[in-house]
Amino acid sequence: MSLRLFSRALPKSCPASPQRSIVGLRVRFNSSDAPVTPEKMPIPTRTRNLADFSMANRVCMVTGGARGLGLEFCKAFIQSGCTDLAILDLKEEEAAAAGEELIKQSCVDSTMEPTDYRVMGLGCDVSSELSVQQAFRKVMDTYGRIDSVVASAGIVENYSAFDYPFDRIKRLYDINVHGAFFTAREAARHMIPQGGGSIVLVASMSANIVNIPQPQTPYNAAKAAVKHMAASLAVEWAKKGVRVNCLSPGYMLTKLTRTILAHDPELKRTWESLTPMGRMGEPEDLAGAIVFLASDASRFMTGSEIRVDGGYCII
Repeated sequence: MSLRLFSRALPKSCPASPQRSIVGLRVRFNSSDAPVTPEKMPIPTRTRNLADFSMANRVCMVTGGARGLGLEFCKAFIQSGCTDLAILDLKEEEAAAAGEELIKQSCVDSTMEPTDYRVMGLGCDVSSELSVQQAFRKVMDTYGRIDSVVASAGIVENYSAFDYPFDRIKRLYDINVHGAFFTAREAARHMIPQGGGSIVLVASMSANIVNIPQPQTPYNAAKAAVKHMAASLAVEWAKKGVRVNCLSPGYMLTKLTRTILAHDPELKRTWESLTPMGRMGEPEDLAGAIVFLASDASRFMTGSEIRVDGGYCII
């Protein structure tokens, strides 16, 4: 297995986002109806953020990170200060290309340079225990530690129960369930000796409800397994410093989902009508949740599930 690594010079923390205009800042927090003039505006101080949400100085890994929600998780980590990131996907060239694009985007309107980042693109078949082990060895050889791991690789297919081919069911479970387990287990093997870390297994609201109108029984059952896997591993590793939590997205408008719904607008209307917020989620709606679970902000949280579904599971 080869890898592509973009090396950096001396590490330095990411700067805060470009400061908003003084007018915009004042209007947002002004409780008076009186007109706001520049003369009345205080000079704003630096932006303050809770330090525990920072991903700076953390080595992160995301499986299925070349596209879809996995790529959004990578973006969220970079935007939160991470400069050491391993992107795993089935095709190494796609993982490497995603890393290059992330670095390019992160340097726009920033003092950061491409050499400030170490982003690794790795080919990995998460359904293979050996492939996952090899990927972790390369990450450890490169960075020397691993702090936050997100098991995001997964697939979904829609067949009725009578028509679902067995080889497709097996493939789905190998990726969605076994892949999550292999990823979590290898992460814990390396985190425990270093004192701990955070593992996030990406399940789905389908772990809690039965999706309609599309038939997807094996997928729903697989995500329920991932949810309970996170809880079980959390208990097993709690006293060893390794936290395991679960993120369960609802219907998200990824690039692939947009393409599918473009040919089936009625399905989109159905999904939106069943969601209390009346819309599907944007991938970036998950950014805050994934950073919370992967960072020290959730340090007393393990075995829990965060659903980001627009209220779908409430009703």
